[in-house]
Amino acid sequence: MQYHSRRYGKGPRQVLAIHCTLAHSGAWRGLADAMGAGLTIHAYDMPSHGKSPDWDGTGDLHDLVTAWGHDMLSEPMDVIGHSFGAIVALRLAAEAPERVRSLTLIEPVAFAFVAADDPAKVEEYRLRNLDFDAAMQAADKMQAARSFNRGWGNGVPWDEIPEQTRQYMADRIDFVAGSAPAVQRDSIGLLKPGALDVIKCPVLLIEGDQSDGTIAAANSAIQRRIPQAERVVLEGAGHMAPITHPEKVAAEIRRFLDAV
Repeated sequence: MQYHSRRYGKGPRQVLAIHCTLAHSGAWRGLADAMGAGLTIHAYDMPSHGKSPDWDGTGDLHDLVTAWGHDMLSEPMDVIGHSFGAIVALRLAAEAPERVRSLTLIEPVAFAFVAADDPAKVEEYRLRNLDFDAAMQAADKMQAARSFNRGWGNGVPWDEIPEQTRQYMADRIDFVAGSAPAVQRDSIGLLKPGALDVIKCPVLLIEGDQSDGTIAAANSAIQRRIPQAERVVLEGAGHMAPITHPEKVAAEIRRFLDAV
């Protein structure tokens, strides 16, 4: 299956960026501009996102997204992932450590990690999002997208989001269910003993102080398993920090990369 990708910049340092659920590779434009010269940022559209073909529902979704990431990771690169894309980035580092020069995880939705360390935190999240589950069971994709956006959007009220964007999210909301085995139940095996021990590169964990509490718990859980990981909390930012606060995110990543 062919996928769509794009590049930002023409610098010598090669970066792979993996977007979040319901976005596309164009979401990195603001961050790429804020990062400045010296980098070439490669980004691809996940299945059913942007200009890539739709996922047909067969096979494992995370396997497919990761396979495309491996294809893009043609040499040692700095890898950046946001939200679901951060779980893909983490898996790439575990499966191909020799090709990941550094790893930046922005707001990783590592719910399986949280469940392993603090199951009560995951249960709190589940109870807060029963309306999303109900909408999915009722096949009301627009309502499910609205519920999902409440916790994982950029803070813009649903009714103020352009209709085309709302429809884009509703049309792809099944991707959330497709990602659940990896995100919620660790079907990809990142929690297996020693799975992350191969990651020796520098690691940066980024979260916003306005984000859902499960993100802070996820970064804590990852940091416990990757001792060299550095953690940064962005004041005033939420889950969509790369889009809403690109300058703040870029400043932290640039500082981090300069030391690698």
